[in-house]
Amino acid sequence: MEKYLEKTGRTTDDAIAAALAELHLEREEVTVEVLQLPKSGFLGIGASPAVIRVSYQVEDEPVPAPAVEKPAGTEKPVKAEKPARTEKPVKAEKPAKAENPVKTEMPAPVADEEAEFAEVRAFLGGLLEHMGVDAQIDIRRRENGGIGVNLSGDSMGAIIGRRGETLDAIQHLTNYAVNKGNDKHMHISVDAEGYRSKREESLAHSAEKMAEKVLKYKRSMAFEPMNSYERHVIHTALQNYEGVTTSSTGVEPNRRVVVSYVKPEAPKSNKPQSREWA
Repeated sequence: MEKYLEKTGRTTDDAIAAALAELHLEREEVTVEVLQLPKSGFLGIGASPAVIRVSYQVEDEPVPAPAVEKPAGTEKPVKAEKPARTEKPVKAEKPAKAENPVKTEMPAPVADEEAEFAEVRAFLGGLLEHMGVDAQIDIRRRENGGIGVNLSGDSMGAIIGRRGETLDAIQHLTNYAVNKGNDKHMHISVDAEGYRSKREESLAHSAEKMAEKVLKYKRSMAFEPMNSYERHVIHTALQNYEGVTTSSTGVEPNRRVVVSYVKPEAPKSNKPQSREWA
């Protein structure tokens, strides 16, 4: 006899796993029909789970045959059997000493890296689709433990925006959407065609040129307003540059880096000073 069971889950695999766990069956013992594919939605709106139907076979219970009563007096008397000769109980042998049990290694927990990557890819894919941009999404694990995303395609100018402002907004939205409701926060860096590394090189070069001007004219100079990431690049590039120091001034979004001239200290002379007597 065939029976059915419907289950829902975040993904189709999750729904199938839930059904198999409830039925205590293996995957090859059931037939799966996908009733509804999962939808991730946009920013968590319009999301719906996967719905599947599992069909499986169960054996029919045998129906017991009705008992036929014999008429009274027809049964032959049963002769009483002699009691069987009781044998002496066999002395139980001591169980053999068990050898050192082989330690079974527990399987390593399944890394949730694929799930994290899938969540990032699903959000960015929906966001780019709403922006009308067709881009390839390359996701990798960064050395610092975060996630690095690189977008590539024909419309990367619209993704980057003026001085990377649109790219920063996409990165902020991705971090907010993926980390929302999670106990563990992971930093997601979103780049487009290697823009951030090229921008870092350009900022470091501009910082050195600015420091040279400050030393030449011996006065403080300020950069144009920058975001916190670009200001950090300037501070890092000049932190060991002799003769100058950096600081930030202003209020967002007009906060900027100021490169100040540091007057060198006069060398101290070891020659004793002469005293004049009146």
